[in-house]
Amino acid sequence: MDNDVSYFFCGIGGSGMLPLAMIVQARGAAIEGSDRALDQGRTPEKFDWLRAHGVVLHPQDGSGVRGGQIVVATGAVEDTVPDIGAAKRVGAEIVTRPQLLSQIFNAAPTSVGVAGTSGKSTITGMIAWILHQAGRAPTVMNGAVMRNFADADHPFASAVVGGADLFVAEVDESDGSIARYDPTVAVVSNISLDHKSMEELRDLFGGFTGRARTAVLNLDNVETAALAQTMVDDGRAEAVLTFALGNEAADYAAHDLRPLPAGMTFDLTERSSGARIAATLNVPGAHNVANALAALGAVRALGVSLEEAVRSLETFGGIRRRMEVVGTANGITVLDDFAHNPDKIAATLKTLHAFDGRLLILFQPHGFGPLKLMKREFIETFAGLLKPDDVLLMPEPVYYGGTTDRSVGSEDIAAGIRAEGRNAEALHDRAACGDRIVELAKPGDRIVVMGARDDTLSTFAAELLGRLGA
Repeated sequence: MDNDVSYFFCGIGGSGMLPLAMIVQARGAAIEGSDRALDQGRTPEKFDWLRAHGVVLHPQDGSGVRGGQIVVATGAVEDTVPDIGAAKRVGAEIVTRPQLLSQIFNAAPTSVGVAGTSGKSTITGMIAWILHQAGRAPTVMNGAVMRNFADADHPFASAVVGGADLFVAEVDESDGSIARYDPTVAVVSNISLDHKSMEELRDLFGGFTGRARTAVLNLDNVETAALAQTMVDDGRAEAVLTFALGNEAADYAAHDLRPLPAGMTFDLTERSSGARIAATLNVPGAHNVANALAALGAVRALGVSLEEAVRSLETFGGIRRRMEVVGTANGITVLDDFAHNPDKIAATLKTLHAFDGRLLILFQPHGFGPLKLMKREFIETFAGLLKPDDVLLMPEPVYYGGTTDRSVGSEDIAAGIRAEGRNAEALHDRAACGDRIVELAKPGDRIVVMGARDDTLSTFAAELLGRLGA
């Protein structure tokens, strides 16, 4: 990266752009940017914070772009976006977010890339916290706010600025950019249908792990287990670390899982040393135990002691919007959750159903494309995991314009779930879903607000809590 020029981030408020901008700024570059949410008056506190931290903000109309700048675009930004058109007119260099992030990542002498369909942000946060506690001063790029690093001055702590010699990043396969990363340690939590075909995903993840010194892979997932076996068959057994729940063949395994109201306890075994250690997490769900095993494998590959890593995990505070409790009013608890694909939704429902109480779920799909691609999987997941008295409410998917195929909508999913004997309603917008939830809610219920790509979901969850307590 070039510290002598200004970087202009198009969509600077996004979950992937904001932390990257902060890392680039910390390395000495001037930062400017624009965001559609800023123009629309959404999440003003985020943009106030950016201004207070030296970021110059502009309308997303092309007026802020100058020649000589490096304009950073997300993969989702089309050429019709005014800032991109302006950059081309004035001859500014245009790079994508994955291009810039991978350049910084690959320049680090030691790097950890965390990939997979589900669990990336949590695993990245766990690795970050363990390495921080171990005094390793990592620089971390996450796609979500890490609660351990958040404070009054850093409310949007999705990045940690440490040294240049150790870089930890969440790596995305949805746009194919995972092919750009050359990690020292590659973590793959799981592989399942999300944005690309399984054939494409196998190629992408196979290349990612093949370029790594060590690959940390999940034996409980068919695809990642097959990836581990392929590496062994190719003569790279020494480069593979595996993890699993209850599988003695795994290098890191969890046994005797015991759910707590806000966490988990389990026994951890490390195959190489024969160690067996009692472990506690203060984040709930078996899926978070699996995330913890992935993180342990990664930090052990970097030389952190097992005991030190387990102690650090006990104080891991979780990731914002991962089953985050917003509050309780009149006996009704409201939770804010990032779940947006079938795997994540299944993990949330299984965790919440470990305890009594009806679920009232608002699920706002994060796009028409994923809804069409995974229509059958969405229906099967909700129909299979909703209990008879649970209620699912769905507004239409997030849509900010563009040429997306809108032929499959929320009613298509809701109708399929109803056909399987479960309660699902598709209403015209989120406000109507909120009204319906308030109408249905009674003491003992848990309301879950699910969805991605929309920061206002957290505001919506807080507003629901306020209405319930009125």
